[in-house]
Amino acid sequence: MTPEEIYRITRPHRKLMWLYLIRCMFTGPFLVIPFIPAFIRYHTLRYRFDEEGIGVAWGFLFRHETYITYARIQDIHLSRGIFERWLGLGTVDVQTAAGSSSPEVSIVGLEEHEALRDFLYTRMRGFRVEAKPAAPAAAPAGDAVLETLTSIRDELRALRQELEKKRGP
Repeated sequence: MTPEEIYRITRPHRKLMWLYLIRCMFTGPFLVIPFIPAFIRYHTLRYRFDEEGIGVAWGFLFRHETYITYARIQDIHLSRGIFERWLGLGTVDVQTAAGSSSPEVSIVGLEEHEALRDFLYTRMRGFRVEAKPAAPAAAPAGDAVLETLTSIRDELRALRQELEKKRGP
């Protein structure tokens, strides 16, 4: 995936709602109780990927927002449980040096989880996608460059001689 495609990801895949439903089924007759918070989380979950970092926000009554710059990322984990694999989803866990053993951000419910992990690895290592290079500045004439370099050399020689005089024999 290109960075532009990653930047367009703002929501988890619809299959995440099915994953939440399957997980809630294990509670038996109390299915509705854990399903309500999962339903709210799914519908309020938003992702933001930009040139500087990752933003994740969720919540209805209590809004949670987290933003991490790529430079702060220490480690990236990709996890896929049995039901996630069955649905073709994955979770990308992003860790920082905050001192916690749990991930700072979990990006859940994406089919493009491997492409996102690779994208984050390149960004955390400092890779930048450069825009088209600007037209090079007009280079000074060859004689002017030579003149400037010669004067720099002469000044450095003079400085070295002054330092040697101050140090003495």
